Amino acid sequence: METILFYVLAAVTLLSAVCVVFLRRPLHNVLFMILTMIGLATLFILLHAEFLAMVQIIVYAGAVMVLFLFVIMLLNLEEISLPKEPRPLRWGFGVILALALVVVLFPIFSHFAPSITGKSIPGAVGNVSNIELIGTELFTTYLLPFEVASILLLAAIIGTVIIGRKLKG
Repeated sequence: METILFYVLAAVTLLSAVCVVFLRRPLHNVLFMILTMIGLATLFILLHAEFLAMVQIIVYAGAVMVLFLFVIMLLNLEEISLPKEPRPLRWGFGVILALALVVVLFPIFSHFAPSITGKSIPGAVGNVSNIELIGTELFTTYLLPFEVASILLLAAIIGTVIIGRKLKG
């Protein structure tokens, strides 16, 4: 059952990613990109990577895509006017090239497809979740890089506010 769910979610995620690339309205592109990010998060959940799934939803689907959506709404972009392609040969060549790429890469990717074994998560001790393992490593082994990154982000926020205030006044 989990394998079927994986392939259905992967197909929906790939289809929404294709819609991000090929649709003409920027608002639709952003909405399908949010669907793609949520699809990736559900795939992370199926792979027992709950922390990565939550980061995917909070950072990408939550913050970045909402920012893109607000920019598009503020700019009031309608439809992007692209010139009509006079040569359909290019389109056919692209489809044939994409299908050839799928045929070449399918055996490689099918080797990495998830298999249901019922084994526990590697590295987990007892009932410890991977979120607890990541938290322990983050606040013991990698405490200094974590704090340095937070100071750099704080400095970037302060710099942005200062530059923004100088441009206004």
